Amino acid sequence: MNNLPIGIFDSGIGGLTVAKAVHDLLPNESLIYFGDTAHLPYGDKSPDLLKKYVIEIVDFLLQRQVKAIIIACNTASAVAYEYLKQNYLEVLFFEVIQPAVQEALKYTKNQRIGVIGTKTTIYSHVYLKKILDNLPSAFVVEKATPLLVPMIEEGWIHDKLSKEIIEAYLSDTGFTHIDTFILGCTHYPLIRSEVEQYFEKNSLQKIYVIDSSIALAKQVHEYFTLNNLLSNNVQPTLQFFLSDLTPSFQETANLFFGENINLEKWQSPL
Repeated sequence: MNNLPIGIFDSGIGGLTVAKAVHDLLPNESLIYFGDTAHLPYGDKSPDLLKKYVIEIVDFLLQRQVKAIIIACNTASAVAYEYLKQNYLEVLFFEVIQPAVQEALKYTKNQRIGVIGTKTTIYSHVYLKKILDNLPSAFVVEKATPLLVPMIEEGWIHDKLSKEIIEAYLSDTGFTHIDTFILGCTHYPLIRSEVEQYFEKNSLQKIYVIDSSIALAKQVHEYFTLNNLLSNNVQPTLQFFLSDLTPSFQETANLFFGENINLEKWQSPL
């Protein structure tokens, strides 16, 4: 069973940052990735509709006999994680929010934490609730940043436009006194350096920026190690499925994963 693959899914290709982090930290693990590009973005969908999409994807991954499923999407984690745990009792799930929260709690010194994400993630207040459950005295600044996902998927990063959009969002005065900042979307690791540069230039103190994909990969590695679930595959396999595939996705997917990958199309019946 240990050598069975890990299933990973996201609303699109943003979760490939998680797949890459897992692949780097657990190189012997086989991975099956599913990006629901036919239905992106998830950030503006209703919770009920998102659950329908997520259930179908989970069933798809379970048919391929995965040993664990990673929800590599903040929006899906916020909306569907508790539902999945309650309705798929035999499945080991990991979600992307709690690891980032735990890292924020570990590093914050003044208990002032900033979070950016999609509208659905931010309006669910899932980060706020989880942080306050563990640290009631914390002050959490949440901000929806809906332009960042399409910007990143278009490949507009590390240029004048991306810097202007990031600055427009981060110049919110609520972020003035934070010392810890959560990138609450798996697209955002691709602009981590630009976010860090903004804070270095405009903040009076050092801001610790949390990459949720790395935080999640660390949690999976720790859990697999403690529970004897690590694979010893000498030649692990990597499979990448999208529910809709266009030529532009290939180039962008390579950018997210950091190397050339082979995408396969799987058409959702929904």
